[in-house]
Amino acid sequence: MENRVAIITGSGRGIGKAIAMKLAQENMNIVICDVDETAIAETVKEIEGTGVQAIGIKVDVTNSADVARLFDETIKKFERVDVLVNNAGITRDNLLIRMQESDWDAVIAVNLKGTFNCLKAAAKIMMKQRSGKIVNISSVVGVMGNIGQANYSASKGAVISLTKSAAKELAPRNITVNAIAPGYIETEMTKNLPDNVKEMFLNLVPLKRPGSPEDVANVVSFLVSHQADYITGQVIHVDGGMVM
Repeated sequence: MENRVAIITGSGRGIGKAIAMKLAQENMNIVICDVDETAIAETVKEIEGTGVQAIGIKVDVTNSADVARLFDETIKKFERVDVLVNNAGITRDNLLIRMQESDWDAVIAVNLKGTFNCLKAAAKIMMKQRSGKIVNISSVVGVMGNIGQANYSASKGAVISLTKSAAKELAPRNITVNAIAPGYIETEMTKNLPDNVKEMFLNLVPLKRPGSPEDVANVVSFLVSHQADYITGQVIHVDGGMVM
């Protein structure tokens, strides 16, 4: 993967950061995209320590002008985009009857519209290159649903549908588009869950343990490699067997 260029959204911390670090270890040059400038700076510094080039750009993925600037700056620096990982996402959990319209709109805007904005911008570049790899981070709840997450489940289910449509449209230009559906992954957010909620999730996982951000990053690394050149339009579950 040497000298290839990857943009990872929401990569200041958590799963996105783990993906960025994994691809950097594969000798890819990395573009860190997040809304947290401090997290961006810290992650860029860590990645540069691996010996590859990295830049950080503060971007609101719901804003198409921001996304255009992200790709313009990437092209200006690296002259190409080989990989896009749409990882940026938020939650605003509540029961459906109590959910505020603003919470619905915010989650759909970041998780779905943000993915669309970045996918569209990347596709324009990759179509000219006649090559590219796109990975969208969905979720198992986009497949199975979840109480209190109607907005999040809807957004992640839509990401899967978007993935399949984009894969069909872009395949003639040698661009693959796949999705990953993580299950119960141990991040800063899930570490703060009440013990009874953690136990509930673990009871759904045959392996009886949470996954790590690195488990997701390893699958991304495979999907953006040449070993996965004949895989497109697929949803890979990284969930310890939660959804079979």
